Amino acid sequence: MKVRLRRLLGCLEHSLIERGTAVRLALLTAVAGEHLLLIGSPGTAKSALARRLHLVFEEGNYFERLLTKFSVPEELFGPLSIKALEEDRYQRLTERYLPSATIAFIDEIFKANSAILNALLTLLNEREFDNGDRRVKVPLVSVIGASNELPEEEELKALYDRFLCRYQVHPVSERAFEDLLQLKDTCSPEPDVMDRLDRKTIETIQQQAQRLPLSKEVIELLTSIRKFLQENRLAVSDRRWRKVVKLLKVSAFTNEQEAVTVWDCWLLQHCLWDAPEQRKLIAQWYEAHVGIGSGFNPQRLERLVQTWEKACREDAESRTQMRNKKGELLYYDDHGEQTTEWKRKEWSHRDGIPLYLSPPDQDDRTNDGRGYTEAELREQFFDDRYHQTHINGQWQHIEKYLADPANRMVTVHENRRCMEPTRHPASFIEARLKETGSIKADIDLLKEKLQQQIDSLGSDVGDHLWIDTDFTATAESSLRKSLELAASLSSRMEKVIQTYRQLPRM
Repeated sequence: MKVRLRRLLGCLEHSLIERGTAVRLALLTAVAGEHLLLIGSPGTAKSALARRLHLVFEEGNYFERLLTKFSVPEELFGPLSIKALEEDRYQRLTERYLPSATIAFIDEIFKANSAILNALLTLLNEREFDNGDRRVKVPLVSVIGASNELPEEEELKALYDRFLCRYQVHPVSERAFEDLLQLKDTCSPEPDVMDRLDRKTIETIQQQAQRLPLSKEVIELLTSIRKFLQENRLAVSDRRWRKVVKLLKVSAFTNEQEAVTVWDCWLLQHCLWDAPEQRKLIAQWYEAHVGIGSGFNPQRLERLVQTWEKACREDAESRTQMRNKKGELLYYDDHGEQTTEWKRKEWSHRDGIPLYLSPPDQDDRTNDGRGYTEAELREQFFDDRYHQTHINGQWQHIEKYLADPANRMVTVHENRRCMEPTRHPASFIEARLKETGSIKADIDLLKEKLQQQIDSLGSDVGDHLWIDTDFTATAESSLRKSLELAASLSSRMEKVIQTYRQLPRM
């Protein structure tokens, strides 16, 4: 099937310059049973692509119509049957019109008015058409819609949402303009009869594709991009997410994969935007996150490594008070010598003058911490003639009072504690080494997976049916950046491990 589809892509893209992505999206959406919207000015091969897509299918009709604001339902769905009207039945003759088509191209589709819109919505989504009093199934595989502009009317938003894939078609670039000028007016080759697809093949592909699982990495990536879109106020309906998953599974199945991978998610940039300029925003986000396919989540790992670096630094800088052989805590005295005394006393002075306490009959003998000089004592507490004061029922001379050490004011200083690096229990260090070693091993494993992704880019991306070939270089650049970051995180964890190994042990 992959070889078949590749040959069909070759036929579709023949002589269409710079239309590779549009061609792949057209065929993939058709195989997935979805619809493609092409945004672009006239003359950019939109209708030519649709006509070629019809040739891919071996059965069914092709329908093409340009809508205007004056278009009537008959232009799309067929004229009313005169015979049926004579029989009081409202019925259309749908042969060769949209209800009988397999592939259809509707230009300026957003010119659809209310008379057309409801029937068109049902036909696109349910593949059913209300013809008179009957709702009939239609053979429609896919519609390629085209428009020069996006819809602004609210009633057209539902129609806009029916197109799962959206692509903006630009005129040929200056680089390829010379090729355009020299392009020969030859018909594109028709697909080989054996390569053409029928309805049964399409249904089988879709059924088989639904059995493919979404890898854990793909689910993480889809969850992350959904949050990113919400942060950027890009609303994606639940219905569209379901259709996106269906498209990814068809992409993976037709590319002969056993599961949907992050590489299939390259298609998201063509499914999730509302305005064309948003496609680049989504593409840039995806390119920066392709490494998540290895389970590599840079933000989470960066936070984890930072947490361990902080814990390691705190453990390494931890200090414990020293003890002597008796287990007593040690301090440094004012001479820098070790002592078990946690405090030291000294006589208090003010400007070099000794300070004293007041006589005991005072409530606060320290004078609110300021103490008293000899002169202040004489003035406030001792008489001027005999220089005595009454203490505990006896007279005491100031000279005797000053000579008593108990009356001196004392300042208490705390001695500086003797500190040393904390000695950790061996069990503590071993536990730390086990945890940090496990994290480093996980990061190293991620490094290996990233390198494996880089090594397999040629087969995973370069040979992918639905991915632009020039994306290989972009993917490799993104993966190498992730690999460099993983190597840096591994190196930082190794430093943490070495620090724990060198910690003092009990």
